[in-house]
Amino acid sequence: MKNTWMMIWALAAMPLFAQQVQVGGPDNKLQVKFEVKSGVPTYSVAYDGKQMLEDSPLGFVANTGNYASDMQYESKEERSIDERYELNRCKTSKVHYKANELKVTLKNAKGQKMYVVFRVSNNDVAFRYELPKEGETGSTVIKKEYTGFDFPAHTTTFLSPQSDPMIGWKRTKPSYEEEYKADAKMTEPSQYGRGYTFPCLYHVGDDGWVLVNETGVDSRYCGSRLSEMKGEGLYTIEFPMPEENNGNGTSEPAFSLPGVTPWRTVTVGATLKPIVETTSPWDNVRPLYETTHDYKFGKSTWSWIVWQDNSINYDDQMRFIDLASVMGYEYVLIDCNWHINIGKERMEKLVEYAKSKNVGVFLWYSSSGYWNDIVQGPTNIMDNLISRKAAMRWLQKIGVKGIKVDFFGGDKQETMRLYESVLSDADDHGLMVIFHGCTLPRGWERMYPNYVGSEAVLASENLVFQQHFCDMEAFNAALHPFCRNTVGCMEFGGCFMNRRLAKGNKQGNTRRTTDAHELATCVLFQNPVQNFAITPENMLPESEGGAPRISMDFLKTVPTVWDETVFIDGYPGRYVVMARRCGDKWYIVGTNATTELLKLRLTLPMLQKGDKVEAIIDNPKDGEPMKSIIKVGKNSEVKISIRSNGGFVMVK
Repeated sequence: MKNTWMMIWALAAMPLFAQQVQVGGPDNKLQVKFEVKSGVPTYSVAYDGKQMLEDSPLGFVANTGNYASDMQYESKEERSIDERYELNRCKTSKVHYKANELKVTLKNAKGQKMYVVFRVSNNDVAFRYELPKEGETGSTVIKKEYTGFDFPAHTTTFLSPQSDPMIGWKRTKPSYEEEYKADAKMTEPSQYGRGYTFPCLYHVGDDGWVLVNETGVDSRYCGSRLSEMKGEGLYTIEFPMPEENNGNGTSEPAFSLPGVTPWRTVTVGATLKPIVETTSPWDNVRPLYETTHDYKFGKSTWSWIVWQDNSINYDDQMRFIDLASVMGYEYVLIDCNWHINIGKERMEKLVEYAKSKNVGVFLWYSSSGYWNDIVQGPTNIMDNLISRKAAMRWLQKIGVKGIKVDFFGGDKQETMRLYESVLSDADDHGLMVIFHGCTLPRGWERMYPNYVGSEAVLASENLVFQQHFCDMEAFNAALHPFCRNTVGCMEFGGCFMNRRLAKGNKQGNTRRTTDAHELATCVLFQNPVQNFAITPENMLPESEGGAPRISMDFLKTVPTVWDETVFIDGYPGRYVVMARRCGDKWYIVGTNATTELLKLRLTLPMLQKGDKVEAIIDNPKDGEPMKSIIKVGKNSEVKISIRSNGGFVMVK
């Protein structure tokens, strides 16, 4: 009788115990616990025994059913992942991805199934939802996600706010161009009360760091963001605002069944090293189409960033083509209103001239017409299938190498379809694509073979527009390697050699940073096609106001794609030291955003005792760039000092 009661009790208790399952990374430090509590699916994340995310909700409500409450655990599947893949446009070229996968099957109150898939590597968690096709229903609309990230109370944040819709220049926002706040309390509301754009960096006190992001967003979903903090540390997934894109398109994503949502990623580390070096945006996405073209990446000149609108004329563009040729750059970017100021017929001649100088041409287009008030053109082409293909046929015919498409208006699924359509059509015509005034790339370097960068940051144009952004340049340069640029290409368009940011180098906003700082950002900021802010006047002799030859010579040789990235030292918004390798050559750079001289003792594992490394540093007397030979000491250590708003570059 006693044994019978024990058996009945055990059978009754089995579903309760089965509600909780766990999966760890290959080295077992990163642990994800999944649990159904009172019908609500939840997960939590711990690293090395320390809680990084507390119990956080999962699930969503669709027009086909409720998958967020009254859920019941049914089963699990587990497997190991061991994959190798290559990237040709990112922070690293060869990736070995090892993870453990947990796939949980849940049922809602109506008996409908949902799967939650977790993939856990040594420092990254990726998870998504999968919906099967059941019965005759062939599609679903996700009305609301309850996906959350619940942080311990002692966490501080490094976040950029989501803006109100339809504000800013010609009503083009949101465009991921808001200012970050560093080490803010979670209780501090965002600037607009609209939550925060990805990526989101959190400092969990002495326990470590967490970076939250999403990846794999294409035409089958919308781009998401995080909400304002709820309760004592909970942030949840929010869909685009209905007013985005002038109200065009739905805020609620839809997909066919069976179908999946994008991956949400959580990168965790006791230090910032896993944050800076993460490959989580690309680990679980796949190329969406094959290309027949061999795209070439590299550096570009760009007149507009310093010389502005008036430079978009035939003669000035000839000068910037010549500048690209002298510098050995692959491209020139010709910005807005070229169709008026130069015209298609003369543009054909300009492209021919560029070819004669071994320089390729990128041309600017507006993305739109009907969801903002933009008058810079060409407009009303890239948003229309027929006009877009006609334009791309002409671009291919005359030998243009790429396009820069600007002024998108939100994160709705309709807008994601436009990004994908532009990329796909452009690849049909051998064109690379840069996006500006745009959303964050979400795994796109691996998904789209002709994608070569996105702005999606408070970029270089703002330094030209307001002195405030010049004053904040060093702060942002010490911040982006830990957040915005660690998750995707960032077409910042910087590295100013002008002291004054206007044509002639005698007026305009004043650059606060040193040349060595600017050179360091060429390595800190990664984008496969870099549009640098150099100008023809920088080539003048130094006695006539030209840039130092030391600086210009470095700008001739610095790469734009990398085989390896290593975090050395730093703190977001204060200072950063990073190393990147291209082939067998290492570029080690650092910047200082503090107000004091920064004295560092660095361990550089890529160097050996006795190595002599060529460096460009700030002259202690006047801050001008100077060459120096730095000798590596024991344990691969070097000592270096960086002045406020300064930087350094080492090449070995």
